[in-house]
Amino acid sequence: MRIVLIGGLWLRPSAWDQVVAELAALGHSAVPVALPGQGDGDVDATLADQVTAVLAEVDASPDRAVVVGHSAACTLAWLAADARPDRVARVVFIGAFPEEDAQAYADYFEPVDGLMGFPGWARFEGPDSDDISDELKAAIEQDMVPVPVGVSRGVVHLRDERRYAVPAVLVCPEFSPEQAREWIEGGDTPELARIDKLDLVDIDSGHWPMYTQPKALARLLAR
Repeated sequence: MRIVLIGGLWLRPSAWDQVVAELAALGHSAVPVALPGQGDGDVDATLADQVTAVLAEVDASPDRAVVVGHSAACTLAWLAADARPDRVARVVFIGAFPEEDAQAYADYFEPVDGLMGFPGWARFEGPDSDDISDELKAAIEQDMVPVPVGVSRGVVHLRDERRYAVPAVLVCPEFSPEQAREWIEGGDTPELARIDKLDLVDIDSGHWPMYTQPKALARLLAR
C-alpha cells in the first residue's frame, strides 16, 4: 500500500525525509505531499488547493492508500477520507484531531500580509517540544514556511458519512492515549467519536516525531 504523508502547518515535504527513508528500508512506498502554499511561493493557495494535492496522491496509488496527517493536516487526511472513502484504506492522525464540518481549518495565529507564520518555539514550550534540542529547533524553523490565509482560514467541508467506516489510528505524541480517550468520550472531538474503528497508539515524542523519532514513527506506520 502507498503511504501518503501530509505535513502540518509550516512544514515542507522535506520534513518527512527520514521517515520516508526508514519506510523504504522496511519495504514500504511513502510519498510526502507537496502542499500548495507551503514551500512553492504560492501566496494565493487555498485549503481547496491543498485538498486537491492530497487527492492527487491518493488517486495515483495503484491500490488503496494509507493517508497520514500531522497536526493541523489531520483535517486534510480526514478530508481525503471524506472525498475518497473507497480509495483510502486507513487514516493516521498524528498529534491532533480533525476539524468538524463548517469550521476553519487552522486559524490559530494572526497573519501578516496574508500569511500566517510560525509564531516561535515559546508558543510550544513543554511537552510539545521538550524533546527537540536548540540546534534542531533552529534547523526546523529555518525550513519552515508561512501558510497563506486562504489555507489557514479555509472552511472545512465534510460531505460523505462513509468516512466513518474508514479505519483510523490516532498517534499520541505529547499526550497519552488515556488523555485522548477522555477527550473523545467528553465530546471534544466529535469526528473521532463517530469513527467505527479507531485505534489509539502511543509514541514517546513531542509534537514533531518525524524529526525526533523518525525510526519509531516509521515502524509504527509500517505496522
